Amino acid sequence: MTHHYGYVGALLAAVLFGISSTLNKIALRDVHPMVVAGSIYLTAGVVLMLLRFTPIKERLLRRLEFRVKTRGSFSRRDLQILALVVLFGSFLAPIFFMFGLERTTAVNASLLLNTETLFTVLIAIAVFKEKAHRRGVAGILLILIGAVVVSTENLGAVQLAENLIGNILVVLAGFFWALDNNLSKLLSLKRDLLLVTSLKGLLGGTALLGLAFLLGIPLSVPLGSLPYVLTVGAFSIGFSIVLFLFALREIGAMRTGAIFSTSSLIGAFFAFLVLGESFTAIKAFFGALMLAGVYLLSAE
Repeated sequence: MTHHYGYVGALLAAVLFGISSTLNKIALRDVHPMVVAGSIYLTAGVVLMLLRFTPIKERLLRRLEFRVKTRGSFSRRDLQILALVVLFGSFLAPIFFMFGLERTTAVNASLLLNTETLFTVLIAIAVFKEKAHRRGVAGILLILIGAVVVSTENLGAVQLAENLIGNILVVLAGFFWALDNNLSKLLSLKRDLLLVTSLKGLLGGTALLGLAFLLGIPLSVPLGSLPYVLTVGAFSIGFSIVLFLFALREIGAMRTGAIFSTSSLIGAFFAFLVLGESFTAIKAFFGALMLAGVYLLSAE
């Protein structure tokens, strides 16, 4: 039964990340998108690095050890992988997504960002030789179909032929995040997931804010936006990535990536509760399909 903790970790990571879209929308009213991205990654890095110097560290790391044997030391290869993870997932992907979002519609971006899950699954199968039987494949398909509908407010408004450059940039962002997901599986074998995540946040956040500074973007965050940035950074990025890495370690990139896409369902429901955005019966139905897909995966 211990492998089921991997599915629980992936779902908890999706919940924490799912609430970030609503909180980010509030913060983005007064802060530039690149500053928001850099600030939340930097916050995640600082919070988790500080946590490593408290008694909580050992208790948390012990709870994250189950059936997969972990390693304590870092090799040169591990550092090279970490550099690629930071480059792809914490720097290039946010930048491509931000500039893509500026050049396409929100509907297109929501739909196309689901390519992250598709790319994650394909890379896991083709490169890392992960396998799924028929029940697992059916579960992944249900999750993907549900994610497309839930994350896209109005499918009739999708216009992929227009805004082509922006659409391509969003797809590239999804591809880079998929590379990050699969490479992170190699780092998930390290015992100190707090160190891995904190370095990812510190390096990625610093790079994003540094680029914003070079572009002349104001780095100030109004006091009213600060609670949202700190909350997203500490929980939706920091602890979400720790749980995501734990799930990668236990159940692999293909299953973790698919289950993590349920964050779109969590985000839509949280936006309905907090911002009063629509949560239709159709979204509820396809959200239930996503949860059915998670069940099929976990019961495989």
